[in-house]
Amino acid sequence: MALYSAAAAVLEGLERGDGGIKTLVYNSRFPHVRQLYALVSETLRYSPVLEKLLAGAALLQAEKKLPPQLAKVLVYDLLFGKGLKCGGRWKVLARRHRARLEAELARLKVQQKVSRNEDLLAPAQAASPAASRVPRYVRVNTLKTRVDDVIDFFKRQGYSYLGKAGSVEELRALSGKKFLLDLHLPELLVFPPQTDFHDNLLYTSGHIILQDKASCLPAFLLSPAAGSHVIDACAAPGNKTSHLAAILKNKGQIFAFDVDTKRLATMNTMLMRAGVTSFQLAQQDFLTVDPGDPKYSRVTYILLDPSCSGSGMVNRVPREEAAPSAERLQALASFQRKVLSHALSFPALRRLVYSTCSLHQEENEDVVHAVLRERGSAFRLVNTFPSWPCRGLAAFPGAECCLRASPADTLTHGFFVAVLERHGEGAAAPSSLLAAAEENPQHEGPEPGAAPKKRKRKKQRVK
Repeated sequence: MALYSAAAAVLEGLERGDGGIKTLVYNSRFPHVRQLYALVSETLRYSPVLEKLLAGAALLQAEKKLPPQLAKVLVYDLLFGKGLKCGGRWKVLARRHRARLEAELARLKVQQKVSRNEDLLAPAQAASPAASRVPRYVRVNTLKTRVDDVIDFFKRQGYSYLGKAGSVEELRALSGKKFLLDLHLPELLVFPPQTDFHDNLLYTSGHIILQDKASCLPAFLLSPAAGSHVIDACAAPGNKTSHLAAILKNKGQIFAFDVDTKRLATMNTMLMRAGVTSFQLAQQDFLTVDPGDPKYSRVTYILLDPSCSGSGMVNRVPREEAAPSAERLQALASFQRKVLSHALSFPALRRLVYSTCSLHQEENEDVVHAVLRERGSAFRLVNTFPSWPCRGLAAFPGAECCLRASPADTLTHGFFVAVLERHGEGAAAPSSLLAAAEENPQHEGPEPGAAPKKRKRKKQRVK
């Protein structure tokens, strides 16, 4: 049963936009990761077919306690996989409906005029072309090591380092065992698409974080100064939280919120592995957090990455509908406006980053515009990171201050980022890292191989 439960949990995480398949599988703590990855991948591949079978057989109506994602996993293994070799009481339940499910499968084959199960799969279920173009991004965890040392480690493993990229086209041309330093973010290494590091020593020891480039932008642009108090409002699965801790150099305090117990437990494990020490996790809806609580009186930075449609994720769960309904978008945007307005009510707040992995204007520019109008002149959009090529849609004057990302233009997942600062006295000053990037966008940080500055505490070298 553990296998099917773990697979269902990964599918739920994908639907929420918690991360990619590999990240969720390897963070699941399931002992047989290859078995779990294969089951999740195949269930995803057959997802539209499974939805038709479940609907035709009325399985979820007959078994109201059976979670939909678990039902998909069970029916996949029953009809297309190994025939339910495990599963306990859920196996008994699924087998009770076997005749109805097999009849529905036969009817579907007749309807589509095919004889093999594979022929039920439409071309739309093939791997996304966008996913195949996005490189493998590796963020060096500076809490444990240095960029120079990680580059040397990969070179000893047979990879060829090509230096710092000068353009997105250089990233697009990567192949084989070649890698580059990213042209925008100073602690991000770039490898060819589909490069797998989940079994690599650097990943398992927390020296590197496998994180899409666009997902690195929120913490990088928030850029809190060391010693600051920061809120990560919708924190799980924790990659952005660990990035914040690295920028803070573990000095200061991060308050991280999420409502899901399992997600928080996974996040705690990941943060500990990454060497993060200055954090407090809370199983709490951020909207219920009291901005007037003395505990948060020193919070000057907030990273807000709320639930969204996830339409920018290139490896999302396949769906029959290409886009969320207007009603769904309206509900999401209403929640996002509410949570952004709540975040801006923290009295000491100076700088906030609002981000989504959505492509829809309703969740992005429209949300920011509505809340800024509501807040009057208290906060303003910052025209940050001028070297970033894709700007916000012209939804309102100043929307070009926002950033967008896409597989086609930036070789990343689809993303949106807006930086808001308190207007006038008390406005945040960007940290030295971000200031350097904005003053000279082609030289955001020291080139690997340059003599490192003297440090009070020596980083652990990767051997």
